[in-house]
Formats: sequence, structure tokens, C-alpha cells
Amino acid sequence: MEYIFTLRFQLPKPLLPEDELLKQLIDAGCDDALVGLGVPGKVALEFTREASSAQRAVLSAIRNVQSAMPGAQLTEAAPDLVGLTDVADIIGVSRQNMRKLMLSHSSQFPLPVHDGKTALWHLADVLEWLEQRGSYAIPDATRELAQVTLRLNLQQTMQRYAHCIASAADGNNQ
Repeated sequence: MEYIFTLRFQLPKPLLPEDELLKQLIDAGCDDALVGLGVPGKVALEFTREASSAQRAVLSAIRNVQSAMPGAQLTEAAPDLVGLTDVADIIGVSRQNMRKLMLSHSSQFPLPVHDGKTALWHLADVLEWLEQRGSYAIPDATRELAQVTLRLNLQQTMQRYAHCIASAADGNNQ
């Protein structure tokens, strides 16, 4: 099955010249990715990868990138955090239709991860809610990929803040 996803990395220092970095990525098996190098010290890769599962596709891509750039740290896997426009695009409706759906079912609609001028949700939560309603057929690959990227991002966040979690637990045990 084909999976389309984006991985964002913080690059190790010193930074390689762009042409050398691109060559290393291709040599490491990332020839199925569009590479974005617009921000110094960061790289975004949009993969279109064939694999037997979303997890295999994403994990193999991470391994390929990290073998090309030892020390590169994954900062985000997408699709995960989405706005209503993103969800509308994914399920094939207008943004206005998606907003109306969210507002008319506000008590059941998944809680946003960030609620401000632009609200953000985990795609996996919104897709699950839509599927439970029975009015939208979500492709298995889309649902599976959203769950994999959500788990991966949560795992990355937990690792990043492990010291805070440990400190909080120590404080509660005293």
C-alpha cells in the first residue's frame, strides 16, 4: 500500500552543504521523498512510500534519514496535528461543511489539542469520530497513518519531557 507522510528533523551541527545532504539522503534510500531545506538546521521530507503497513513505511523512512544524517532528531511526523481545512481536504468536503459539522456536534466533537485563533486536533481523533458517525468512509491507509503519526509524536514528546515527568513524579512521592 502507498503512504504519503511528512517527517521533520532537527539536523546535527555542523551542517552539511545542501548538495551533499541530498546525495546522502538519496544514497540512504530516501529517493521517494521531496526534501525541504528552507530553514537552516532543519529538514522536512514528504515521503510517498510503499509498505505493508503505515508503521513500516514511517519507521523505515526514519531509519533511512537517520542513517544518512546520524544525530538528526525527529521533531514531527505528519499528518497528525490538523485544522478543519486539513480535515476537510482529507475527507473531501469544504472547509465550511467541516466547520458546520464541528459546530453542530460541538459536545461530541473531539477536543482540540490547541484551541485559539486556529484550533488544532489530532487527525486520528477526528477521523475516528467521523467514522463512528457512519457518514464518512475513511480509507484504511489514511486512518492507519494518522494513528501511527499520533503515537510517534506522543512518544517523541514524552521522551523530550521525560525529565519533567520524572521531577513531577518525584515531587508527588515526597
